[in-house]
Amino acid sequence: MLAIWKRKRHRANSIHASLGDERHSVPVSCARGFATDGTFDSLGTLLSKTTFVIVDLETNGRSPAEGGITEIGAVKVCGGKVLGEFKTFIDPGHPIPGYITELTGITDEMVFQSPTIRQIFPSLLEFLGHPSSTVLVAQNAPFDLSFLTYAARTNDYQWPNFPVLDTAIIARKVLSRDEVPNCKLGTLAEFFGTVTTPNHRALDDARATVDVFHGLLERLGSHDIYTLEELNNFGKKVKKPKSPA
Repeated sequence: MLAIWKRKRHRANSIHASLGDERHSVPVSCARGFATDGTFDSLGTLLSKTTFVIVDLETNGRSPAEGGITEIGAVKVCGGKVLGEFKTFIDPGHPIPGYITELTGITDEMVFQSPTIRQIFPSLLEFLGHPSSTVLVAQNAPFDLSFLTYAARTNDYQWPNFPVLDTAIIARKVLSRDEVPNCKLGTLAEFFGTVTTPNHRALDDARATVDVFHGLLERLGSHDIYTLEELNNFGKKVKKPKSPA
């Protein structure tokens, strides 16, 4: 698969992925729901052994119907280690508005001759992996997922039913107003001291979100949240049983 990534990067000058020795399979210790000895972990899907893909998009509109994807960045991590990265410009099929260029720095010239979303989808899906072994993570996930699912639907691809975590939602649960005034990526990146500063470019923002996510996972440990199931249930209101009549 590494050769495929290199071949595409050479042809389109837009894709970069490096998966190292893990490119052919997910290590047993990083497979969702399994302990290091390969047996099912009865405690649940340990966050420390889960493969996460942190995704960020740049777009030329505020909604999928208004504009398309101009750049995709993704980082695959497990156990605090980066397993691979994915980066590509996308030709959205129409001019990029001036206010988008001002925000992201992405111009029509930068996406010229880049692959379309239809052309890139097979490579993206290959990188993301299977829903049974991958959890997607994004900052304000509904925005990114709306563009990806719309692109899949309009280009005759089936979008896998990935579990999804939203760093903004997690941050609201574990950080106080005294710590952060809001849960924007820039604010969270500053709070956690991310190595990469968010700059409205897909891979840089994905890398920053990785550091934010790892910081949030440490906070979750202080709440005794160690599994994906516990995280999904964290903060939910428990309905009290009705009193017998």
